[in-house]
Amino acid sequence: MSARMVVAEVDKGAYAPLLALEKYVHSGQLGEALLALVKVRASQLNGCAFCLDMHATEGRKAGLDQRKLDVVAGWHEAPQLYTARERAALALTEEVTQIGAHGVSDEVWQQASEEFTEADLVTLLMAICAINTWNRLAVATHQELPDSA
Repeated sequence: MSARMVVAEVDKGAYAPLLALEKYVHSGQLGEALLALVKVRASQLNGCAFCLDMHATEGRKAGLDQRKLDVVAGWHEAPQLYTARERAALALTEEVTQIGAHGVSDEVWQQASEEFTEADLVTLLMAICAINTWNRLAVATHQELPDSA
């Protein structure tokens, strides 16, 4: 499948707001491994190969266990692999990513509130929103995978 468009070639400034959001997200206290896990899960739900490739690589570089990456699509079936914090982040990621289905349940919100400070919860929400935007841009434009290293 070939790219429909390369957004940055059409408008070099188009990604600037998203890059600022990424800077904000990565300046928080969530940690790169958790951010990668969240980004991989949202990208799975959105079917974004480009982002899956990128964020799985980032996760490994951040020390995220390969088994967690391999099983994350079925994390509900393997809760012992994930910390309570990771499970809360994944549950929130799924409900925010699929918000049109049922919104965000009180149960998932409560779990996230128990595992994250309010400030970290804001950062987590912004991270989830950011990856969903990146996914939509990449899928809509058929963004091509980079050559493997």
